Amino acid sequence: MSNADKAAVIVRLLLSEGAMPRLTGLSLRQQEALVRRLAGLGPVDRDTLSAVAREFAHALDTLGLTFPGSVAGALDMVRDHLSEEARERIAELAEGDGPPDPWRRIAATDPDRLKPILARESAEICAILLSKLPVAKAAALLSDLPEDRGHVVAHAVALTSTIGEDTIARVGRSLLDQLQAQPTPAFASAPADRVGAILNAAAAATRDKVLEGLDGADADFAGLVRKAIFTFEHIPKRLDQKDVPKVMRALDAETTTVALAAAMEAAPVAVEFLLENISKRMAEQLRDDAEARGKVRGAEGEAAMAELVTAIRDLADSGEIRLIEDEE
Repeated sequence: MSNADKAAVIVRLLLSEGAMPRLTGLSLRQQEALVRRLAGLGPVDRDTLSAVAREFAHALDTLGLTFPGSVAGALDMVRDHLSEEARERIAELAEGDGPPDPWRRIAATDPDRLKPILARESAEICAILLSKLPVAKAAALLSDLPEDRGHVVAHAVALTSTIGEDTIARVGRSLLDQLQAQPTPAFASAPADRVGAILNAAAAATRDKVLEGLDGADADFAGLVRKAIFTFEHIPKRLDQKDVPKVMRALDAETTTVALAAAMEAAPVAVEFLLENISKRMAEQLRDDAEARGKVRGAEGEAAMAELVTAIRDLADSGEIRLIEDEE
């Protein structure tokens, strides 16, 4: 028997035992050849079946590792561990292995670039898109949709069973064209967030002047910037009580003392909030040190207060703490 015949015998044996083998990893040509062999083989006697099964079992026992044999297959194995730029470059190489597959490129796309498509396309198109994505990515995108929109899209998945492969391919090409037409953002954060971060580290007088100027030039943008600003005065509203000890440990003792000494006059409510949510002994020590420090020069005090605020931002950005949103 040829190797192709033996493969057909093994597949038939597995099917007879209720162990349905996964054949989607084979190329289209290999799947077609396998089906033809299954259709063309006649009865196989027990001795031949035993010999083929022993040969197959021996091959499995001596097998160490298998590799995909194509750039596309290798990309599928490691795509979650590559940067977006690398995934896009390698996806272009993968298309040289066979017919271009737009869904391969779409699946490797950053989820944030897929969100606008889910917002504007029909529920049926969104259902096809989610069905062609890795499960984890599809689940994350679905959870970000408004609840009423998510229900409609989820139900639309039930209507995709009769869609032909040609239609799926056309949808993929159309969505890929939309993605390629999207400009790649030069900055990871929104403009208001970037201005807010800059003003967080600026002196209070500078911050007030900039915001006053923004109010006259673009009131809506000024409002977004104000929401993005996080200063010492915002600590009681934005910082969770349980996270205060972690924040206080992030700074050296001298910076903490200077920041509290300056804030006793500039933001006394924030000082009390911080001291009330750490151990009594440490709070008393910090209060005594801050009072003994006396009045702090404006620039020195603002710098220390900004450093404490920056420490809070850094902890939030790293995921160690979560800031409370204004709406909460």
